[in-house]
Amino acid sequence: MFNASTRAEKAMAAVRAGRTRILPENQEKIYFHWLENIEPWTISRQLWWGHQIPVWYDEDGNQFCAVSEAEAQALAPGRTLTRDPDVLDTWFSSGLWPIGTLGWPEDTPELRRYFPTDTLVTGFDIIFFWVARMMMMQLAVVGEVPFRNVYVHGLVRDEKGAKMSKSKGNVIDPLDLIDQFGADPLRFTLTSMAAMGRDPKLGPKHVEANRNFVTKIWNATRFAEMNGVRGGGAMPQPSHTVNRWIMGETARARLALDEALAAYRFNDAAQGMYGFVWGKLCDWYVEFAKPLFDGEHAGETRATMAWVIEQAITMLHPIMPFVTEEIWALTGEREKMLVHGDWPGYGAELIDEHADRQMNWVIGLIEGVRSARAQMGVPAGAKLDLVVVQADDAARAALAANGPLVERLAR
Repeated sequence: MFNASTRAEKAMAAVRAGRTRILPENQEKIYFHWLENIEPWTISRQLWWGHQIPVWYDEDGNQFCAVSEAEAQALAPGRTLTRDPDVLDTWFSSGLWPIGTLGWPEDTPELRRYFPTDTLVTGFDIIFFWVARMMMMQLAVVGEVPFRNVYVHGLVRDEKGAKMSKSKGNVIDPLDLIDQFGADPLRFTLTSMAAMGRDPKLGPKHVEANRNFVTKIWNATRFAEMNGVRGGGAMPQPSHTVNRWIMGETARARLALDEALAAYRFNDAAQGMYGFVWGKLCDWYVEFAKPLFDGEHAGETRATMAWVIEQAITMLHPIMPFVTEEIWALTGEREKMLVHGDWPGYGAELIDEHADRQMNWVIGLIEGVRSARAQMGVPAGAKLDLVVVQADDAARAALAANGPLVERLAR
């Protein structure tokens, strides 16, 4: 038997003191409930596989615990020993996982560098069976918590919210979804549904929608390539309002992404990138850039588009590693793979308030014209006159600077 009551007190104290944080916080109640009501723990199981218990018995039933049979025999010279036939409970063995995988009990470079680990990602159903036991074991063996954070993810359910079960016939095989839609769309779907404390409801239609997102990124990259856009250059310093605007939007996306990731709001991270890439980059900037490819701002527009696409796929890479790595290789001469690249370090300094106000005004105008056309049933191919009344100086300046964009996109 393993007396776990004193170990439980130390494991609870570590969480209460903030040495280890459990997210979402309501999962702490499960952790404390188990440890406050802990029972004596039988560490053996009657199985034919597993780590055999390192205990040997002599003819009189005396016990000799040792690392090896030779060491046990040295403790009992001249006696005939028989090893305990049971194996260690699998949760007991895996309780040593954080240090065991880093070379303990040897003082390895990996152990010194990576322990305590940073974040454990796990399911709510093994908070006691694994999380609590790792806490108890590491505190007992090396006197330190095994990890700083525990992120408890939800349970993936079917589209109706029911738990997947073979008997119900509602199990979704992820390999089937990958075969049908690809690995990146499935990864992005699960990430975008990973709201803290909630169970995602997964169905093929969700993955299909995100396959379209992957296609959107690929098509935008192909468009850029066909217009002479090549990556690998330094951060541009554009002068045109459209290019300064999209660089600011890229910086906003990066700041929001970092904030979401730091708070373990993975769904916000994915959805924020979806909005930026599809909405800002593909729907607006690509269209704004088309007329700029033929004129005095062609060079800076190509450089800006290359940089923005690079930043977009860099930020998406942790969620969608396959298509982003492919785009990275196809769009420029690279010294290293994207997975080995640096995470972006720019921020609010790229946000140009003047460009921001002007382009948001232009976008609002185009959207307003499109909405009016739709409400009035105007044919898509018809070009109309836009009458400007009661416009202030800023509005007239924005219209003068971006007239061709408005004419082209609002028709």
